[in-house]
Amino acid sequence: MDEKINRFRLDDWTTKAVSHYWKTRSSQQSKQKEGGRADQGLRSAVTGGAQMDGFIDLFTNLVIEAGLPKDNLFRKRSVELPGFFRPTKEWDLLVVKDGILIAAIEAKSQVGPSFGNNFNNRTEEAMGSALDLWTAYREGAFLGSPQPFIGYFFMLEDCAASNRPVAVKESHFKVFPEFIQASYLRRYEIFCRKLVLERQYTAAAFITSESKTGINGKYQVPAEDLSLERFAKVLVAHIESVK
Repeated sequence: MDEKINRFRLDDWTTKAVSHYWKTRSSQQSKQKEGGRADQGLRSAVTGGAQMDGFIDLFTNLVIEAGLPKDNLFRKRSVELPGFFRPTKEWDLLVVKDGILIAAIEAKSQVGPSFGNNFNNRTEEAMGSALDLWTAYREGAFLGSPQPFIGYFFMLEDCAASNRPVAVKESHFKVFPEFIQASYLRRYEIFCRKLVLERQYTAAAFITSESKTGINGKYQVPAEDLSLERFAKVLVAHIESVK
């Protein structure tokens, strides 16, 4: 499997995806300013959209490299899965073969300057999506599919604001110690790790990138257990077990 990952040139794909992210975001912001909608810039920095296409390309081609044809992959269209608490939820990438759900992947990002509320929104969104899917799975929504791979990828802007220690309020009870004086970068790392530890997601990957160097594809991996390489190995192993 390691040979397959090496042959895929994962780092090259990641570099390309990071560069695409920053270039697309810069282009979107320029168009918004020209159209007099500069206030939309910060929202687009949170919601992502086309900015994340490079990462979806990476995951798409990784699944194909693992042995599944392109016809089994769905992105942008036909990406809805039934939920338990809501009718449907759209995923960034679905892998479905012969009516069997094989994989569902979310790819999200966040840039500054405001990290507080957006952090809460991102964490609540990811936890809610996982709860909704697994409850629907328990209730037989996926027609007897074996347990699917559920993946979560996140890229955070590496900047002064995301690295700054953040105070917590302990009005009535003590906060878990790992969150004391933890920056938003550290909080996201903890969050992604706990998503996997609590089996909400099969695998999670977390990278950071600075806006100035990111346009050239530069990125960092804050924690090896949340690396894209590990994420890719788990995904490929799952695809090979069910293809």
